[in-house]
Amino acid sequence: MPEKKQIALRLSEKLYNDIAAWADDDFRSVNGQIEYILSECVKQRKKTGKYVSEDIDKPLDVDITNF
Repeated sequence: MPEKKQIALRLSEKLYNDIAAWADDDFRSVNGQIEYILSECVKQRKKTGKYVSEDIDKPLDVDITNF
């Protein structure tokens, strides 16, 4: 596995807390979650030339009535 680069990253407390909660939901560390988010963003950028999907604000097509 290639060596990973270390960087200093400053986040607002609110952003950090939001990412930490998301990481907890996904069973990742905060560092792992940030790496995942950045990786997905880079993949999307390479695929479509955009940073996020045009479908990002569309409602999900899921039926939660049977839960």
